[in-house]
Amino acid sequence: MKDERKSYMLGELTWPEAQARLEVIDIALLPVGATEQHGPHLPLDTDAFDALHLSREVACSFPDPKPLVLPPLPYGVSYHHMDFCGTISITNETLTRLVYEIGMSVAQHGVKKLIIINGHGGNTPALKNAAQMINRDSGIFTCVDTGETSDVDISGLVETPNDAHAGEIETSTSLALRPHLVQMDRAEPFIPDFSSRYLDFSSSRSVEWYARTEKISANGVLGDPSKASVEKGREIWRIMIAQLASFVAELRDLTLEEIYERRY
Repeated sequence: MKDERKSYMLGELTWPEAQARLEVIDIALLPVGATEQHGPHLPLDTDAFDALHLSREVACSFPDPKPLVLPPLPYGVSYHHMDFCGTISITNETLTRLVYEIGMSVAQHGVKKLIIINGHGGNTPALKNAAQMINRDSGIFTCVDTGETSDVDISGLVETPNDAHAGEIETSTSLALRPHLVQMDRAEPFIPDFSSRYLDFSSSRSVEWYARTEKISANGVLGDPSKASVEKGREIWRIMIAQLASFVAELRDLTLEEIYERRY
């Protein structure tokens, strides 16, 4: 019996199987992560692993034909973490071009709706640029989800202000899935207190701004991993999977004409 995952993991299909699959499903998920420092207690592949896990779980929640999950991209725009060993960074230009060419390729084979699942905030400008260009040049629906479908629900679970990196949220989600890779004995909180409310990550009036992490946090943590728990992690995953699946379900059976012409 074939592995059930072969119905939705593009990389595990043969080309005839992919062709047959794309005759009955036209929506695909592209997980994009990073390989970068996550404090002294979390693994370097946290963002890459999480983006792929979310994509798989969302696809798996559907009956056949399930949305396709494209092979993941494990590297991202992580220059701001390069002061910490093990981080691998590519440029915005490289990521934009790579995702653009992936999008154009899958569009040629029949994908009409591409959702980029972004596991790393530093990728966002490049991915939005790529999404615009894919739409411009292929006409397919393309969007980027960096947590927008679930952040509003997750915020109520978090005790820590400015929990931006390797803190309460990411430590909780890692404890829920890969506790053997979480070194809680090395987890140290660092909650930044910024000089202006417009720079404060938790402020509703904050602006987008950029800095090397080492200038803000000596250990690479922005948040409080000591507040993390398996229970929080499981609930965060439940919310993220359910909300993203709801979005995919709305798109799944719509034609491009219906997506563009429907009046909300």
